[in-house]
Amino acid sequence: MLFVHYPKCSTCKKAMSWLNDHNIEFDQRHIVEDNPTVDELRLWHKMSDLPLRRFFNTSGMLYRDLGLKDKLPSMTEDEMYELLATDGMLVKRPLLVLDDTVLVGFKEAEWQAMIG
Repeated sequence: MLFVHYPKCSTCKKAMSWLNDHNIEFDQRHIVEDNPTVDELRLWHKMSDLPLRRFFNTSGMLYRDLGLKDKLPSMTEDEMYELLATDGMLVKRPLLVLDDTVLVGFKEAEWQAMIG
């Protein structure tokens, strides 16, 4: 599985600790140094069964600076994918990419149910 995270993010740190505490092996990827591509985002969005808006880091400074709260409703999915692929700080984190699903954000109960 692939753990996509921002090392300074407290939620990402909690998620990584949870994975380590449960002896779960994973590959790591720094979301800013190696930002998800448009193709990856399309695939992960499809695998997640979540609305695309859930992939945006709505609490991030960049999200607010760009005024995305007001802009997203009128954007197409293609425009949203392109925007997300421009900067890892726009992407909700952490992401846990499994063989057949993607978990967005860290909710311990959800992660427990999916990976045990």
